[in-house]
Amino acid sequence: MILDAYFIDQTLKKEYCVVKMNYLFNSSIGIRLSAEQVGREIVNFMKADTERKYKITIGTDSQKDANDLADFVTAIVVHRVGNGGRYFWRRVAGPGKFHTLRDRITHEVLLSLEIAKNFLTELKKFDAPRFDFEIHVDVGENGATKTMIQELVGMIRANNFEARTKPDSYAASKVADRHV
Repeated sequence: MILDAYFIDQTLKKEYCVVKMNYLFNSSIGIRLSAEQVGREIVNFMKADTERKYKITIGTDSQKDANDLADFVTAIVVHRVGNGGRYFWRRVAGPGKFHTLRDRITHEVLLSLEIAKNFLTELKKFDAPRFDFEIHVDVGENGATKTMIQELVGMIRANNFEARTKPDSYAASKVADRHV
């Protein structure tokens, strides 16, 4: 694993890191895969039925603890529209304390953007069939996050990606949420 940044929280004696695309993802059945292996698995899944339409989505969810620290889970989902799909996920600890919901949700989006850019670069190495691509954000019209929708969707669109929010953001609000 290549580390971008590494530090130890002296209060909790807990290690945290922000990693590049060399970290491992978990499959839905518990197998650990590199980003390249995930790309290969997704392309093989799409090539198994080339008559179908595919959508790849990335979403991140987080859980804050009592010490204002957070764990972040990012999911990569490949959906064979009308006929199931597969997903892969990875967990990282946040780079420090998150005192506001806005900071934590913004960090979720930044992680999704980082994964999206790196993952799409990985997919270019393979002869992938055509697919739609979206980034899913765990915010919606109901609740405390509704004031952040425009800002977060704007961040994603500024990076030339399509954004989806609740109730359509299943990669973040359902798949990643399952592993937080």
